[in-house]
Amino acid sequence: MPSNQFHYLPLAPAFFSLLVGVLVVVVVLIQLGVLRYAYTRLGVGARPALLLLFGSLIGSYINIPIAALPAEQLMSGRDVIYFGMHYVVPVVVDWPGTVIAINVGGALIPGLMSIYLLARNRLWGVGLVATACVTAVCHQLADPVPGIGIALPVLVPALSAAFVALLLSRAHAAPLAYIGGSLGTLIGADLLNLDKLQGLGAPIASIGGAGTFDGVFLTGVVAVLIASLSRQRRDADPVPEPHATKLQ
Repeated sequence: MPSNQFHYLPLAPAFFSLLVGVLVVVVVLIQLGVLRYAYTRLGVGARPALLLLFGSLIGSYINIPIAALPAEQLMSGRDVIYFGMHYVVPVVVDWPGTVIAINVGGALIPGLMSIYLLARNRLWGVGLVATACVTAVCHQLADPVPGIGIALPVLVPALSAAFVALLLSRAHAAPLAYIGGSLGTLIGADLLNLDKLQGLGAPIASIGGAGTFDGVFLTGVVAVLIASLSRQRRDADPVPEPHATKLQ
């Protein structure tokens, strides 16, 4: 069982290129200063934010195996379409069954970043609420997809995370959107559905990989920007001048 079979792009090349295009646009806008405020609200600078997004995109290729389910008839070397997205079923040979793995770009990096933001902003209580809300939404909408594992409509994590974060705290909406969107997707879509993986014929069921990676990645772009730009508009509102005091 060659170890390089664990590493593959979670999306078909054309759709993975779309995420690369999103990242290029973000890079350009940050360099122009348009999105610098957004990442300031998140709690990281523009350069660490770019490293975070690049690391997530590159890390999506790497899966770390942690367990294996009993052997079954597996799908191999196919594209699976779900809600318009093309996901890749890798080509495998001499395979033991469905291998459960952790995706570096879609689970490990966002998970560690979420913990950092929780600790840095001391958002343990409200962060738990945001994560629980997004977890409930993702768990309700996640579907077992043959050959892939668990999949989720791509915009669900980002939009639900932004909505919940803005309801809970406008002052900390940006980090809450990232935390809730990342952890809520991983828990609600992947971890709470591990019992549904048997019988799907997926060679690799990657936590944060194919089926949920695109949602987690876009959470780092869409949800944070929605929350941050909303805060920016509020900050930009003119402060009414105090009434002049009459001189006696």
